[in-house]
Amino acid sequence: MQKARTEAYIAVRDVYQDLYNKEAKLQTEHKEERENLNQLYDAFVKRHGNLNSADNIKLIKTDSSGKEIPYLERVVGGVVHKADIFSRPVSFSTLTITTDNPEEALAASLNKYGNVNLDYMSEISGMTDDALKEALHGRIYYNPLQKKYEISERWIAGNVVEKAQEVKAYLESNPDDAQAKASLTVLEEARPRRIEFEELDFNLGERWIPTGIYGRFASHLFDTEVNIHYSESSDDFSVSCKQKNVHIWDKYAVKAESRTFDGIALLKHALVNTTPDITKKVMVGDQEVKVRDMEAIQMANTKIDEIRTAFTDWLHAQNDEFKTRLTDKYNDTFNCFVRPNYDGTHQNFPGLDRKALGIEDLYSSQKDTVWMIKLNNGAICDHEVGAGKTLVMCTAAQEMKRLGLAHKPMIIGLKSNVHEIGEAYRTAYPHAKILFPGKEDFTPQKRQRIFGDIKNNDWDCVILTHDQFGMIPQSSEMQKEILQIELDSVERNLDALQSQGKEVTRGMLAGVIKRKENLEVKLKTLQHDIDNRKDDVVDFKMMGIDHLFVDESHQFKNLMFNTRHSRVAGLGNVDGSQKAMNLLFAIRTIQERINADMGATFLSGTTISNSLTELYLLFKYLRPRAMEKQGIHSFDAWAAIYARKTTDYEFSVANNIVAKERFRYFIKVPELAQFYSEITDYRTAKDIGIDRPDKNEILYTIPPTPDQSAFIQKLMDFAKTGNAELLGRPPLSQSEEKAKMLIATDYARKMSLDMRMVSGKYEDHPDSKASHCAATIAKYYNQYNAQKGTQFVFSDLGTYKPGEWNVYSEIKRKLVEDHGVSAHEIRFIQEAKNDKQRKELIKGMNEGKIRVLFGSTSMLGTGVNAQKRAVAVHHLDTPWRPSDLAQRDGRAVRKGNEIAKFFANNKVDVIIYAVEKSLDSYKFNLLYNKQLFIDQLKNNNLGKRTIDEGSMDEKSGMNFSEYVAILSGNTDLLDKAKLEKQIAGLESEKQAFNRSKSSAKYKLQDYTVLLESAQSRFNRMNLDWGNLKQRIQKHSDGTIANPVQLDGLPLNADIKQIGIKLNQLADKSRTGGQYEEIGNLYGFTLLVKTEMSEKEGLDIRVNRFLVQGEGNIKYTYNNGLIAKDEKLAAMNFLNALEKLPSYIDQEKKKIVEIQKDLPVLQEVINGTWAKEDRLSELKTELASVERKIQLSINPENKGEEKEKIEKQTLKTANPESALKNKSIHLSRGV
Repeated sequence: MQKARTEAYIAVRDVYQDLYNKEAKLQTEHKEERENLNQLYDAFVKRHGNLNSADNIKLIKTDSSGKEIPYLERVVGGVVHKADIFSRPVSFSTLTITTDNPEEALAASLNKYGNVNLDYMSEISGMTDDALKEALHGRIYYNPLQKKYEISERWIAGNVVEKAQEVKAYLESNPDDAQAKASLTVLEEARPRRIEFEELDFNLGERWIPTGIYGRFASHLFDTEVNIHYSESSDDFSVSCKQKNVHIWDKYAVKAESRTFDGIALLKHALVNTTPDITKKVMVGDQEVKVRDMEAIQMANTKIDEIRTAFTDWLHAQNDEFKTRLTDKYNDTFNCFVRPNYDGTHQNFPGLDRKALGIEDLYSSQKDTVWMIKLNNGAICDHEVGAGKTLVMCTAAQEMKRLGLAHKPMIIGLKSNVHEIGEAYRTAYPHAKILFPGKEDFTPQKRQRIFGDIKNNDWDCVILTHDQFGMIPQSSEMQKEILQIELDSVERNLDALQSQGKEVTRGMLAGVIKRKENLEVKLKTLQHDIDNRKDDVVDFKMMGIDHLFVDESHQFKNLMFNTRHSRVAGLGNVDGSQKAMNLLFAIRTIQERINADMGATFLSGTTISNSLTELYLLFKYLRPRAMEKQGIHSFDAWAAIYARKTTDYEFSVANNIVAKERFRYFIKVPELAQFYSEITDYRTAKDIGIDRPDKNEILYTIPPTPDQSAFIQKLMDFAKTGNAELLGRPPLSQSEEKAKMLIATDYARKMSLDMRMVSGKYEDHPDSKASHCAATIAKYYNQYNAQKGTQFVFSDLGTYKPGEWNVYSEIKRKLVEDHGVSAHEIRFIQEAKNDKQRKELIKGMNEGKIRVLFGSTSMLGTGVNAQKRAVAVHHLDTPWRPSDLAQRDGRAVRKGNEIAKFFANNKVDVIIYAVEKSLDSYKFNLLYNKQLFIDQLKNNNLGKRTIDEGSMDEKSGMNFSEYVAILSGNTDLLDKAKLEKQIAGLESEKQAFNRSKSSAKYKLQDYTVLLESAQSRFNRMNLDWGNLKQRIQKHSDGTIANPVQLDGLPLNADIKQIGIKLNQLADKSRTGGQYEEIGNLYGFTLLVKTEMSEKEGLDIRVNRFLVQGEGNIKYTYNNGLIAKDEKLAAMNFLNALEKLPSYIDQEKKKIVEIQKDLPVLQEVINGTWAKEDRLSELKTELASVERKIQLSINPENKGEEKEKIEKQTLKTANPESALKNKSIHLSRGV
């Protein structure tokens, strides 16, 4: 009996595995194997019971290959059902579509064939080709290059410049093709505005610029021949120079203690925008130690900056033809993309239960986004908090499934709100087949069952949390492929470092070697897994997931990337997180399957949360192929085009100079925005017209308490001296010394929140932030008591910890004791230990039972829909990222806020508490400006081409000088920022003015020469025409005589003889490139010239015939070639002379045009820039403000400082003092 059971079981298992593997691999239905599986399964159940019966499970557990077999049965309401694989394939779609909607026929055609297939569309819609073309007028266009129709969103998209050129070439040989003309017109109308040379910023080392240009520049700079080559595989430049000179050895060289970095070495660094690590030896006790030689590094940096600036100046000095060619190449590579206007109004979403959702219809913005996702197989859905992203995911997933655009979509969301997504999907599509496992389904024992369930069933959608998704094993082959690329990149960086020889310290190499070793271990482990894989392990590739919807996608921004810029602050962790890496593996698996970019939809209101470098990681996930076409294979290649590095120098605790590098400026931002917006649907709540309250921001300033004032002084002293005992803590360790400004910034944040955050020895004060906040909360509590208005209080510092003093509990105590608020009405989000308790808190807020809810950005900032009664949001601290502030405010500034709408003038007050002379206000302003730039970029609506991101970040705190100036309450700092902004604007305006002036000067010189030659040609042609008119003879019938006289022929030779002679000359003349006289006509000399060329190794001779008059201009007919026909041959010279009037007209027009342009150019050259005085005033003002700031930094020696600064302004210091001056002065803007 047991043997029979085992044999029957093995037969079922083997046929099941064979069927699944064949269908997954070949993507075709295998009916015979399916029938066999049903027969074997039915026979097994009849004899031995269901697979999941106790006896059978015992048997299956002994089989390591059979872990999926129990999932061939599904239990619904106590009844056992066969899994879908028994009735249809589960690894691909077998859906057949019928529709009478031409738009849906179009979408189905795009899915099935990847193009507009009119035959297929006719078949499924029952409409004729012509009827479809008419119904889809303006939606489909004829592509003459492919001889087929394309959808407008595909035709008028991507590189429209390239497409238009190809269609023009086609129309030259097919001028009557009306459909092609219509297609060309829409492309030309859609072409982005050309960016002119004067508008462009160039970085030395941009990979798209031909290396020949870099070679020419370097040869000019060093005044000797320099060759530069670029290797795509290593993303590196090689520079060679056979004859070095004084420019290389001295002018552009830095001599350090151990070696000289010559101009060629520094040029190589300049090309990849790095600075050499130069070391020197110092004695520590009796030991010789290598340390960074900061003075030499700073000198090297200055020389590298000089080289990079010289490149820009050299480009601007080139001729107009060169500039035009470079500008054309830029526009063709980067400014050629068009984002179509996606209109999704035609969609009717079959099966969507609008009544159950309580809506009349989707917002038009949601429809457009769903349509974009359907057409592009993915998008970035960048919608503001509360704009209805959840419904976009659900409808897009269901629509893609319904139309066969995706076979098995998966949604992954945050643990805190994934249940809302699941409920929204079930409400929207009550009949949909959704797999939405709970937390308990993901225990190690049950996990395999869920994976088998995903693989073996035909789900409309699978919904998981980010964490659950992270538990799915990824395809080992895909992991190996991606990690190998990363390892290659690390090895290239290591080679580049090692090539610097002795200059590189062990410490510098250690980090890169460690990364290399880690990746090698990972790759070995993967190879072992591949070699020893068991058949029963279900990985992501096997599950058949072909589209991923990633909700709150910013959670995955910590993706591994490689860079040489390891010292640049604010780039994030280059090793990335395993969570982000898993997502990359999954997306690459899908992209490999569809052989295209995208394959996923990212949804987040904060796609760019802090820095524009995050854009690169978004593109790395979703647009790897598009970036490769632009020559971008790595982060460094991307940064070379769009980012500009700044280096600030300042003194460390030990009075040494330290360098702070960051990508502070971003250039060519409109093209970056274009590349982003092409795949993005960006909407603010205002764009969508969501009925939600407005935000009323209030900056609430509080004077410092006496304790805070005293501590501020200590903080300034600590920043200068590094004496940590001033702050009541042990001296700084060696590693803490490096992070001194971060420690100082952190203490300043704690101090401004509450002195008790610094130390328990301090006591409460009526002017503390907690006191002011409690009083403000009480005011709103009483004002909206009748409506039970609620409030959110945010702080990432001093969060609730039971049994410890914290700011949350302190404010609660004040509200209860001083303002009479009931304790049960004030809650902390940290009190909710599970989802159930969390839901209770949210419900309590919406019902008005809880009136004040405290929390941090991470716990209360997302996934909390408790806005119903919210009247105020309080920020006790300002978060680091603009996105965090937006997420916090979004708790109350959200659709469904009834109290704000009906009782608060549809406004929510957002109060930001700032202690004077603390970092609060400065940090808030920085955040505000950053958000402004990010919004402009997303809107693709930038007024300028360069963005300054500011100079303060979470990882390294802020600049020492600015820190001290702010803590000293110095408002001059803000004046300085404003002045620098105005000066930068005027400087760029002046630069543009000077560029146009120098461009006009070169143009004027060219035009003057052109005019002289045009006038000379015009006069000489007139002379020839006058002579011809005087000498011309006519026959009695009025036709012009052709008295050609050829050498070697009698004067009365007839036309036939002349024609024969000319053809002989055409065959036999050998003039060696000289003009030879062969006769005359009306006093004009007849000439022949032999031209030589080579084609496929053969010498080709062509004899050309010309006629020349006294004006010394040679005229030809038929490009100087003689016809075989004798009569036509004899007429060649007369025909050439009869074209004279048209030549004279052309020259006349040219002269008129040039004469019109000359005074305009002269006017530009003679012009003066009107704002020079204003710029001088602002610079004087800035110098004065900077002096004041200097004095505030060192108040104890004002006299000396003043004298020192005055001396500095009067004379140029020697290099050593210049170095120190640069360190002391606040770094200026660009």
